[in-house]
Amino acid sequence: MRSHARQRGFQRFLLPEEDRSADRGEPGVHYLAGERLLDPQGRPVGEVVPVGSPEELERFLVRMPHDRLELVEFQGERLIPLENLLSRRKGTGELWVRAPTPSSIPGLLGALERGSDAVVLALSRTEELMDLEHLLEQAVRALMWTEVVVRESRPAGMGERVLVDTTSRLRPDEGLLVGSQAGLLLLALSESEGSRYTRPRAFRVNAGALHSYTLLAEGETRYLDELAAGDRVVISRPDGPARTARVGRLKVERRPLRLVAVEHEQRTYTLFAQEAETVRLRGTDGPVAVPDLVVGQRLWAVTLPSARHFGHVVDESVEER
Repeated sequence: MRSHARQRGFQRFLLPEEDRSADRGEPGVHYLAGERLLDPQGRPVGEVVPVGSPEELERFLVRMPHDRLELVEFQGERLIPLENLLSRRKGTGELWVRAPTPSSIPGLLGALERGSDAVVLALSRTEELMDLEHLLEQAVRALMWTEVVVRESRPAGMGERVLVDTTSRLRPDEGLLVGSQAGLLLLALSESEGSRYTRPRAFRVNAGALHSYTLLAEGETRYLDELAAGDRVVISRPDGPARTARVGRLKVERRPLRLVAVEHEQRTYTLFAQEAETVRLRGTDGPVAVPDLVVGQRLWAVTLPSARHFGHVVDESVEER
């Protein structure tokens, strides 16, 4: 079943130690030997930690190593002790959590808006793998929505913008989160409504200049120029649940751009969007076409940790301009 799982996009596996002799250094594989976690070479890299009471959680927090892999098995409550653990963990070690059922995965991945680094779930049948894939396609970490004020909106010359065509239909009030700085992303809406001169294309978002960030389902950011077919992007709306969609293709073309600068907590964030009536951002009073944006308008945005390394959140100070 492992080869089938890899074909469907799963890349990390935890296997019994007796399987190690038959493997040939496959990437993403760890092994379980009693309470020890082993790397592909059989070296101990972590351990299984049972947590079934506040006292056990406290003992684990006191001795938790900073640079090792830990697989926590919660007995009873899971989400509250996981939140306590996440709020106090330090260092570079990975935290895995065992999930008793597929339905518990979204909560474990979304605790305190960042969740565990991985969730371990025992599967025995291909049908279970398909159910898990469907569940993960819908799982998105919680988003922090806020209102921002437009401080500048002006033509910004020619540049390359990216159309993101997904393999799913989007609602008129859904779109991609995009922006020049990872700390705050605006909502670029789908082309579900079209115009008098263009047909609706419910699968498409005109997402902006190629240097812009967008948010992936795993919680990392990626430049629009680096998106690829098959990537899972977050599809969101401020008044409803977020979900994911697969990228089907990208179209990069040279078009006139408009600089949109917004202010949030005395900091300025920008987006370069194509200057076209069919390109709309989500305002607090509804959709706003990019050419119609004026100073003082309020837009919806999502705030994210701004310190990132290759799209992944890191614990360091950073200034985005």
